[in-house]
Amino acid sequence: MVVPEKKINSTEIFDGYILKVVKDEVSLGEGKKAFREVVRHKGAAAVIAVDEEKNAFFVEQFRYPVDMPLFEAPAGKLDPGEEPIECAKRELLEECGITAENWTYLGPMLSSPGFCDEVIHLFLAENLSESAPDPDEDEFLDIIKLPLSEVLEKIRKGTIPDAKTQILVLRACDLFGVK
Repeated sequence: MVVPEKKINSTEIFDGYILKVVKDEVSLGEGKKAFREVVRHKGAAAVIAVDEEKNAFFVEQFRYPVDMPLFEAPAGKLDPGEEPIECAKRELLEECGITAENWTYLGPMLSSPGFCDEVIHLFLAENLSESAPDPDEDEFLDIIKLPLSEVLEKIRKGTIPDAKTQILVLRACDLFGVK
């Protein structure tokens, strides 16, 4: 039986540039209470850009929290008041130098709902035009263009651990009939 939890009170633990951490006391019903530590995030958008030959564009960048470079779909956090589609367009242009004529919303992804409220909005970009990328000054990226089938094989082998990238590739492969 699913029991909704109701917030009783909340204490802010940390308020940073990208996230906030709170400790909430919640009611579990029948007089029971518990504490939940929650990471509050502004949200993000991620995009898989696929060309006419079923090649997709990715970036590889070092990710400090996991101490390794990751192969990822272009993505970034939402600016205040920014719509997810605008964030996806901005990130694809900044990170890969790509614009697209056609955009399809592929739905939301909850990155880790056991402790974080981050929602990553997923998009497919098609009918692409390439130009020079313009990454943020603290981003050091390699742009990688690969056939969807090759990326799918990497996911099957377990060499792409990034969840948003896995979901985007799997959704794109479904849409384009890539096995």
